[in-house]
This record gives sequence, structure tokens and C-alpha cells, in this order.
Amino acid sequence: MSEPTHAATPETLSPQAQRELIEELLKKVGMNVTDIEEDFVNYLYNMLGRNLASEPDYHYKALAYAVRDRVMKLWKQTWAGYHQEKSKKAYYLSMEFLIGRSLSNNMLNLGIEDKVDLAIYKLGLALEHIEDAEADAGLGNGGLGRLAACFMDSCATLRLPVMGYGLRYEYGMFKQLIQNGHQIEAPDHWLGYDSYPWEFQRREYTRVIRFGGVSRPYRDHQTGRLTVRWEDTEEVLAVPYDVPIPGYKNNTVNTLRLWSAQATEIFNFSEFNRGSYFEAVSSKAEAENITMVLYPNDASENGKELRLKQQYFLVSASLQDVVAQWIEQHGHNVDDFDTHNVFQLNDTHPSLAVVELMRILIDDLGLEWDKAWKITSNCMAYTNHTLLPEALERWQVSLFQKLLPRLLDIIYEINTRFLKQVAMKWPGDNDRLRQMSVIDEHQNVRMAYLAIVGSFSVNGVAALHSQLLKDGLFNDFYQLWPWKFNNKTNGVTQRRWIASSNPGLRKLLADTIGEGWITHLDELTAIEQQIDNHSFRQAWIEVKRNNKKRLAQLVQQDTGVVFNPDSMFDVQVKRIHEYKRQLLNVLHVIHLYTRIKRGDTANWTNRCVLIGGKAAPGYFMAKTIIKLVNNVADIINNDPEVGDKLKLAFIPNYRVSVMEIIAPGTDLSEQISTAGKEASGTGNMKFMMNGAVTIGTLDGANVEILEAAGEDNFFLFGLKTDEVAELRHQYHPQSYIDSDHDLQSVFNLLESGHFNHFEPGLFDDLINGMKSPGDPWVTLADFRSFVDAQQQAATAFRNVERWTSMSIINSARSGVFSTDRTISQYNEEIWKLTPVGDGD
Repeated sequence: MSEPTHAATPETLSPQAQRELIEELLKKVGMNVTDIEEDFVNYLYNMLGRNLASEPDYHYKALAYAVRDRVMKLWKQTWAGYHQEKSKKAYYLSMEFLIGRSLSNNMLNLGIEDKVDLAIYKLGLALEHIEDAEADAGLGNGGLGRLAACFMDSCATLRLPVMGYGLRYEYGMFKQLIQNGHQIEAPDHWLGYDSYPWEFQRREYTRVIRFGGVSRPYRDHQTGRLTVRWEDTEEVLAVPYDVPIPGYKNNTVNTLRLWSAQATEIFNFSEFNRGSYFEAVSSKAEAENITMVLYPNDASENGKELRLKQQYFLVSASLQDVVAQWIEQHGHNVDDFDTHNVFQLNDTHPSLAVVELMRILIDDLGLEWDKAWKITSNCMAYTNHTLLPEALERWQVSLFQKLLPRLLDIIYEINTRFLKQVAMKWPGDNDRLRQMSVIDEHQNVRMAYLAIVGSFSVNGVAALHSQLLKDGLFNDFYQLWPWKFNNKTNGVTQRRWIASSNPGLRKLLADTIGEGWITHLDELTAIEQQIDNHSFRQAWIEVKRNNKKRLAQLVQQDTGVVFNPDSMFDVQVKRIHEYKRQLLNVLHVIHLYTRIKRGDTANWTNRCVLIGGKAAPGYFMAKTIIKLVNNVADIINNDPEVGDKLKLAFIPNYRVSVMEIIAPGTDLSEQISTAGKEASGTGNMKFMMNGAVTIGTLDGANVEILEAAGEDNFFLFGLKTDEVAELRHQYHPQSYIDSDHDLQSVFNLLESGHFNHFEPGLFDDLINGMKSPGDPWVTLADFRSFVDAQQQAATAFRNVERWTSMSIINSARSGVFSTDRTISQYNEEIWKLTPVGDGD
């Protein structure tokens, strides 16, 4: 009797045969409607154990898994291509990646939206209900994180080998609730208790991160070299979770790697047996705290310690990962490491990357200082995102000594060598040495200075911002190294902010000029040729009206306030901060209210004002502003004499998915920060792309928006940066009140307690702050100019033909604000990467 024949297994196949088998299996993940439908049902019934009558949450997960399968093949091909070609790579280090929802964006970039929609429709379900079941990923807070997400989209679309590195926060910043007008912070457990369908754990790439201990010098007996050991440390594991980032219809899928903190010992059995039940799991809890929540409150010492731990955890895990990948491909020779790798530091938070790479090169790979510094300073690039000195992080030397003693050694050495350079440039200038030292006179490490010293490129994020960095904040460094400084004006991705979030506009654009603008936004200029085309204009108006209806539905659902789509939708949504001047916006709303109450409504323009954004939990004034907005709204919205003439609403828990509804439905975009304070802004760009008209100061990227749109299509007001600086020496807010009857009327209502009848004194700090000669935001100085510009906007809005033309022109001229342009400039001038793959 013959022996039974055994089927070949993967282990018995040759490597070539294994690859062919895998390729054959992957081909079965089809892109047609039937394949998608079958996979959706399979995941819903067999993996999740649910049926078509189950909750939308399960439908979302099943569809996410089905779409994810279609990402995987391209993802593996991209990864293999990057490593086979041994191309130069860039690594984007950011404490935030505000990616929002992924399902709709991934379907768009894969080019399978219509097929998925049909597959779901055939099963009697609605795709929009499934998409709404996805939670926003709580990996960021505002513009910084959203910019990083847009950058990752553009890198993949441009086929650039760029890998993002961030932290896998279990909780987002917080979920904002509004109770009696006050902001209440609730936990944002965005991950829930199930796995996030877009992530893949890569435990095999786990890295060990060290804290505490001591650094001890010793001499190597074999080489005689003096080295340092970092000993007696506490260790935490950094476990990576990879999230795919597909490019737009180009077979490229890049990687966002997020690190999660875990204890080296999850459970101490000895402590448990001794009856110390809390101590048995305390190390696990302490380790996991590092990536538990985005932005811990750093008002306390414990908060500061946790924040510094987060920053080092990110850079150490990421740099260890990159160096390990290098060694795997190239061995331990790192002579040309800097010619093949570049790190972009997204703001000041990852500045420790400079020090950590030095530590790895010197301590782990045995390089001498000069060689290690050459490599490090040739592959680090720093992006600054703020002009506010208080936002440039400083950490106490004592905290470094406690948490990161070995890194403190290296910082001291970096500073010593740097100050020698300063002394050579400016002999005997001790003031300059003090001003430029990485460690200040109060024994704080200036993290921004550390990033500048250790980087070959330093860029701002708007033309004005970059100039102000050179002229003011970093002028000493600019004088020393003028070649380091450059500008990269921010952008946003049109794939998320038009193609995905504004389907009505996308269809109109596609029918009129095709879809080339989805990857080349400057092609939108073609719609200016349609500005006199009656049918196009009517279609434009109809798209905007439908978007306003959708926004009005959201506002009513979340606030109870009814917005009339025939009114002007006047919107300011962004982080609540005094320099962003939501307070000035409220003053104007109160002014309009006083006009209504005194019967001054001739040639009136009905207006719905929407304000939204989160205030940091410890920021008292910002939280008081939120309360004022809500109190004013309560009075206005319940006054029958006001009616539809004026509405005010505060949208709670502002986030990416909400902005995807707000931006398409906005008529007037409020960008009213004090000149010289906003680095760039990106919300202004999202509004412009969707046809909103900007009212704003000459601040941040507003300067470039005004230049692109033209003065006739932008409502400019307010003092300029140099005028603000000059005014501060002789600022007398009371004089503005005394000379302006409208402003007097506003303050009469505020100071009489009209908006806080039963909460006496509630807004005194806000009122006193605005009336103080020391008000850094010079709010009252811009009031009259703001009111006049708002009147111009109201008049323009009543002229439907004029407003429609302004709206079309703003969208048509927004091409320069695509992150595709921004990333191309980063690559051409800083990274110098070669696109990988053919994109077919």
C-alpha cells in the first residue's frame, strides 16, 4: 500500500513559491461590488457575530475590516518597495496626529467609494449611517495634529517614503460638554473597549525606554576610551501599532506608527502573594500612564513629569526604531546615516530627538562626539509653530536630573560647545551668551533652542510667521545661521476637505472641470472662467445652500438653536484662546443685539453666528469666554424681538468630523487673531477651499490668503503687527470706549450684568482684562475696524450675485494652500527624497 500524499505546506515551498502563493491569495481580495459585499457580510456574521439588524457600530467595524483588507496588499508592497530600493527616508515626529475618521477617507483614496456605497445599499443599509458610527481618533487636539494628518496624506499621495511617528493615546484630550454654559471635561475614551480596526500591533518591533537612574563615567579597559553608562533605570516598553495611510489612487500606502506604553512586568506575583495587591499591578499602571491621555494637565509637578516622559518616550522609541531598521539593512556602519535619513520635528515637543540620537550614536554605537554631532545635526529639521514665548517649552534641569540624567549630560555638552561658537561670533558679548544659552539663568532647558542648535533647517509655517521668527523670537540664531531659516506655509489636503467632506461641491467641480484638482489643487483656477456662467452659479448656490442645511441640522441637534439657511452663516471654530479673540467676536454680536434693541435694523442682514472650540482645562479666562458666549446666546436666542435677525450658538466638542460639516456650510470665516500672534492657521484654508469669504487681520496665513483672493474678496480689518507693537507703549483702552458710542453700549450691557443677572461678577475678569492698558491682545483697539468690516460683509452678502462671485473666486484661488504644495516644498528644499513606485 502506498504512502499517503501530503499537500505542500508553506514551510515546504521554496521562497519564490511562497511569494507566488501569497500573491495568488491576495488577488482574491477583489475590488468589485460583489467582493466587497461578501466580505462585509462575512466579517459581520462570522467575526463579529452580528447580523444586518445589529447596531451601526457593528456595521462600521465589519466595513472597516473589509476596506482594510483592500489596503493591506498595497501597504505591504509599499513597505517592500521602500526597503528594496534603500531610498532616503523621512520620519515625521509629532505628539499629535488628528486623523479624525478613517473609513470615508480610505475609501476615497482607494477609489472604491461608489462600489462600497452600492454594496451596502444592496444589503438595505445606508453608507452615511455607517460612516457616522466611527469615532474620531483622539490622537490630537487642534491645528498642529490636523496638519500632521494632512501631511501624511500628501506624503502618501506624492509617493514619498515618509513614516509618521506618534503616541497611541488611549484617551483624547477630553470630551467637551456644556452645562449651564460652562465647559465640562469628560473622558474621551475614543479607543473604546474593542480594537481600533485601522491599527495593527507590531509587537516584534517593541523598544525599551529608560527613565531615572544615574549616569556613571567609566573607562573601557580594552580601548581606553572614556564612556558613560546609564544605570539603575526604570524600564518601560514601547509597543508599536501601525496605521495605514493610503495615497490617492496611486497604489501607495505609507505608515503611521503609534507607540503604546506597557510595563516590562505586567503583574508582580511576589507582591501579590505578600498581600500587596495594589503594588502588584502598580508598575503596569504607572507605565501605561505615559500614553493614557493626550496633554495631561501640566499645572502640577506630576503633570510636568508625565509630559516630559511622553516626549522622551516618543523620540526614544522612534529613533531606536529607525536605527534598528538601519542596522538591519546596512549593518553597524553609520557613516552615511545622515544622507539616507531625515527627521522632521513637528514643533518643539520632539526636540529631545537631537539628544537621543546623540545618546544612541555615542553610548550604543560607540561613536566619538564630533562624528555623532555631524550625523545628528545633518539629519534633524525643526518646524516652529508658535510666536508665543510662553508656548516654547522649558523643562527644569532638576526634572531632567530625575528622569533623564544621561540626556542632561549630553545637553550640557551640546550647550558648552554651542556657546563657544557664540563667543567666537560675538567676542565678549556676555548678554548674547546668556540670551542664547540652551539652559537659561533659571536653570530651565529651552527646548526650542535645543532644536535650533541641533537642526540643519528651521522653518516657520507662514510667510509672516517665518519673518517674525527671524526678526524677533530667534533673531540671535538667525544672525548666527541665516542659512538654516526658511518658510513652509501650511496647507490642508483637498481630498479630506473638499472631495470627502463636500460631496456636492466635488460633483459640481468634477462635472465642470474634471477631477484633476484632487491631486493638483491649482487646477481649481479653471472655475473662475465659469464665473459668468448662469447655470454654474446657480449650481454653486444650490450646493452651498444644501451644505448650510446640513450644518443647521447639526447645530440644532447639538445646541437646540435653529439656524435659518437664508441667513449669513458667520463661523469661528478653533481652540479657545485670548489671542484668537473669540472675545472680539462676542463684542460684535452684542453690538448687533444692541442695534436690534434700539430699532437700528434698516438694510439688515440676518446672521447666524457659530463659535466652537475647546479651552485647556486649566485656562480660566478661556473657559470664562465660553461661558460668556453661552450666556449671550441664551439672551439673544430667547428674545422674540430679535427673532431670525440674529442667532448665536456654541457648538460643543469641536472635532474633525464636525469641521467636515462646518467648513462646507460657512459663508463668513472668522480669522481675527491679534496681528503677530497666529503662526499660520489651517482652518482659514479649509473655509477658503469650500468657498467661504474671510474676515481677518493681517496675521499668519491670512496674509497669503488675502494675496491669493485679492482685496475685493477678503474683509480686512485691524492693526498690523508693527502697529500692535507700537501701540503697547501707549495703549489706553478706556479712550476707545469713550470715543465710540457703539462700544459704550456694549460695555454698558456687560457691566450692568445683563448677561449674568443671577451670577454677579462672573465676567469681571474678562471686562477688566479688556479695559487694562496691559491687555496684550489689544481687543478694544480693533473693535471699530472690526465692526466696519462686518458691516461691509453684511452688505456684500445681501448682494447675491456679488457674494457668489466672491465665494467662487476664493475657492478657485485656494490651490496654493494644498498640503501637496507644502510637502513638495519640504521635499525639494529640506528632505530631498525620491518618490518610490510608479503610482499606477
